Amino acid sequence: MKIDIIGDIHGCHHEWVLLTKKLGYSWKTGLPVHPEGRKLGFVGDLTDRGPDSIQVIKDVYHLVNKHHAYYVPGNHCNKLYRYLKGNQVKLVHGLETTAAELDLLPEKERKEVTNQFMSLYESSPLYHVLDHKRLVITHAGIREEDIGRFNKRVTVFVLYGDITGVKNEKGMPVRKDWAQHYNGKPWIVYGHTPVHEARFKNRTVNIDTGAVFGNKLTALRYPEMETVSVSSSMTYNPEKFRDDELA
Repeated sequence: MKIDIIGDIHGCHHEWVLLTKKLGYSWKTGLPVHPEGRKLGFVGDLTDRGPDSIQVIKDVYHLVNKHHAYYVPGNHCNKLYRYLKGNQVKLVHGLETTAAELDLLPEKERKEVTNQFMSLYESSPLYHVLDHKRLVITHAGIREEDIGRFNKRVTVFVLYGDITGVKNEKGMPVRKDWAQHYNGKPWIVYGHTPVHEARFKNRTVNIDTGAVFGNKLTALRYPEMETVSVSSSMTYNPEKFRDDELA
């Protein structure tokens, strides 16, 4: 299979469109279509913090609905889903920007977007195992021995990474570098932890290059294992990157 896997978009719709065009996709139909039939993949965290989460939701919903793309939820997706269900969720860490966008919509459109996102979330797996088990698309990562499992422990790992429960001096959760110890055969493509350059480590690739933090939006072309990026239009925030922790 041939697939272009997109890192955490976080509402950066402009960059998402530019990236797909750079990858060779045409938007003549209103959605990105590749002339060679390549599909798209998403590692989650479509929304929050960026300027146009609503349009990203619409695009990904229609792509997945037409079987042109694979999507897995991220922790921000999970939080937005719980918010839309009416659960008590704090509007922080970027969710407030998506909530504000929703509040500006006419009631009919807000219901439509809500239904689209909830349908997308509910119909998508925790992670995708593709290409005869050669490729796994997940949000924050997964251990090889957990591929095929869907219990609570695996869910936490997939959405949040190998968290310790401790926060660093920046107030951010401390995560163990699970990729450092991965020795499995499937390629694991994930995001969640912003790094300045796509990080290849032991058949894992982190493609969250911090578009919403002013760096760039990155895609991984599979099976070529090549990265393609576009620069971000957002304000650069160096405090959000984790390269130093993963060295």
